[in-house]
Amino acid sequence: MWLLIDAGNTRVKWAFHDGEQWLGRGSADHAALDGLAVQWAALPTPRRVVGCNVAGPEVKATMERLALIWRLPVDWLTPSGSRLGVRNGYADPPQLGADRWAALLAAHSLHEGNCLVVNVGTAMTVDALAASGQHLGGIIAPGFRLMQQALAGGTADLGSRSGSFTPFPGNTADAIHGGIMQALIGGVSRMAGEMKLSGCPVSVCVLSGGDAHLLRPYLNLKVLLVENLVLEGLLRVVKE
Repeated sequence: MWLLIDAGNTRVKWAFHDGEQWLGRGSADHAALDGLAVQWAALPTPRRVVGCNVAGPEVKATMERLALIWRLPVDWLTPSGSRLGVRNGYADPPQLGADRWAALLAAHSLHEGNCLVVNVGTAMTVDALAASGQHLGGIIAPGFRLMQQALAGGTADLGSRSGSFTPFPGNTADAIHGGIMQALIGGVSRMAGEMKLSGCPVSVCVLSGGDAHLLRPYLNLKVLLVENLVLEGLLRVVKE
């Protein structure tokens, strides 16, 4: 029995796995993390707690405190030069985000060919992964809501508006929604083009994250949708 923790920029996602199947999942916003103590108290004692943190030291410390109900430390994933057949493309491997590293480990186990590993949450990350397991590098961009907030906060008249995607927007709300969507879709498409130029044409886009559903219908790629790539990567780590 393992407790796996994905401490992201906005929320903490967690799941229990018994080695054969997922037994439970949940999430909490950073402001409500103490509520996890009540949820976890009703669960069996895990053998190990493994986590991935990109939320900063305060959230990390809170997770470590909550895990003390079982008198267990949290084993935090640190990106390395290579693991589970994946070779880190960063010159300084620990500088790669732990969430991106976990997602790459999961994607390589889920798909044998060249792929784009895309997480769409507070930020959007797009990483190129060759079939050999070589990480070619990747990009980080603001996610949908972060772009929306930046536009609302940086302009006098636009504000925060709810729109929908259409090829030729005829109102401001749709223009904002469409502009953000085109930027996100364009980032994925551009990376796919770079992979093709490098001789590693993309065979699938491994897609995850809270806003993955926004992009999926508009990607001109075969898509493998995964509920939480980071947790899947952590599962591979505890099983190795």
